[in-house]
Amino acid sequence: MTATTQFGLEEVLAQELRQLGAKIDRVGQRAVEFTGDMQLLYEACLWCRTAMRVLRPFAGFYARDERALYREVSRVDWQRFIQPDQTFAITAVVNKSSFEHSLFVAQLTKDAIVDQFRQRLGRRPSVDVKNPDIRLHLHMLENEVTLSLDASGESLHKRGYRQQTNVAPLNEALAAGILLLTGWDGRKTLIDPMCGSGTFLTEAALIAQRIAPGLYHQGKFGFENWPDFDAALWESVQLDARQARLEEPQAYLAGSDLSREYIELARQNVAAADLEDFIRLGVRDVREAKAPAKEAPGLVVMNPPYGERIGEEAEMEALYKTIGDTLKAGFQGYDAYIFTGNLEAAKRIGLKASRRIPLYNGPIDCRLLKFELYQGTRKPHPLAPSPKERGD
Repeated sequence: MTATTQFGLEEVLAQELRQLGAKIDRVGQRAVEFTGDMQLLYEACLWCRTAMRVLRPFAGFYARDERALYREVSRVDWQRFIQPDQTFAITAVVNKSSFEHSLFVAQLTKDAIVDQFRQRLGRRPSVDVKNPDIRLHLHMLENEVTLSLDASGESLHKRGYRQQTNVAPLNEALAAGILLLTGWDGRKTLIDPMCGSGTFLTEAALIAQRIAPGLYHQGKFGFENWPDFDAALWESVQLDARQARLEEPQAYLAGSDLSREYIELARQNVAAADLEDFIRLGVRDVREAKAPAKEAPGLVVMNPPYGERIGEEAEMEALYKTIGDTLKAGFQGYDAYIFTGNLEAAKRIGLKASRRIPLYNGPIDCRLLKFELYQGTRKPHPLAPSPKERGD
């Protein structure tokens, strides 16, 4: 099988799959190839926080031109995968190939499939690009073709708890991936002082409370329409996932934002995910944010605006300076992770990053910056003995 993800999250996804019992065959770019049984496929769709899709390859061949592609697709016995009364759609990805257009490849593949049904049965399945019963994935690299069934249905990052999208929130899989990249253990305090609609906090609560993100999935998973779908096994996998949920709060999770509208959106999303007991939210300017007095230091995580409109440079530099001042004054002893696509403004934070992890937010080249906020100063007192004088 192959699980796809976003750039920079491949090793995180591989570790998620290992924890489910998968044998990792190869970690590629934006994809992890792995081996397992049908139960593992169901569990991967249900539990993987950083996966976008889970694909099950079933055919591979070389196609040097249009005629060869049509011929090889026609050799597949399509009734093993699609019934004539079902709908289907094809996603094609073409790289370094003599074929220039992925849409053309998808169209030619569709023609070969429906022609086979017409010749054998006199009727054919219909194409439904929005909500098909069967999703097929065609990957062509240097004219080597792999055909796969898409087990996911709707992309796995679309958890289903989001109520509105009039803010530009982080992709849920990316938010979960960032939390996992920090090494956060699901127990330490986690604060987001610019939480927007609450994606970091919601994903953090899912991790802390051991909740499978796929339990929120809207509609059917793709594998539920496959001819070999095992309903009893799927019911068992879902039951195990529901029973894994922890009801006692595992970590102190809190977020704030200057926008009352965003906090209301965050409350709606948290409520839709049934996580109100685990997340604290409030309206607050980032300059007033500070660590909770009675909680042990943990993690600050935030995704501040990048300032993509012309003329916002000065505004962004002032904002990032404020973020740095807030971290230094209010969160000593914490580790802070700032995810940003504005690396110039990020220099105004005024702290030295101990890690810089390349990621993308959609098409935007971003970095996840780690800042270690030591209590007090790390510089030795001018009158303090040197390590040599102390005999270290």
